[in-house]
Amino acid sequence: MSEIEAFLSPNDEQEIVAAIKVAEKNTSGEIRVHIEHSTEKDPYERALEVFYLLEMNSTKDQNGVLIYVAVHDHKFVICGDKGINYVVPNDFWESTKEIMQAHFKKGNFKQGLIDGILKAGEELKAHFPWQVDDENELSNQISKG
Repeated sequence: MSEIEAFLSPNDEQEIVAAIKVAEKNTSGEIRVHIEHSTEKDPYERALEVFYLLEMNSTKDQNGVLIYVAVHDHKFVICGDKGINYVVPNDFWESTKEIMQAHFKKGNFKQGLIDGILKAGEELKAHFPWQVDDENELSNQISKG
């Protein structure tokens, strides 16, 4: 079993996808999770690269949020597009990261991801509430690299 496969069980992954659906239910925002073994790049640089590879910069309101995890490196990054970064409080991503990190340190990766997703969803809902013409612009599935 690879490190990525061991990081989350199939059931964990289903629960995370369900959390993404809940988080996106009342917002036009888009949330994705990307997991990979490791990166030779700076984790933030790699997260931005994945952000563009997943075309998260193409949402109508520029309100995509990526949670990037490099399992072997024990690193993760949360990054948002221009639209969401412009309106969230300065410490929002750091406070979200701290919530997730508290779970990660205990080995509870699923709950850390779920809590981060739901917190991002609440913030997205506050600034980008769901509109009648909104559509799910990006996949909710966890991507792996």
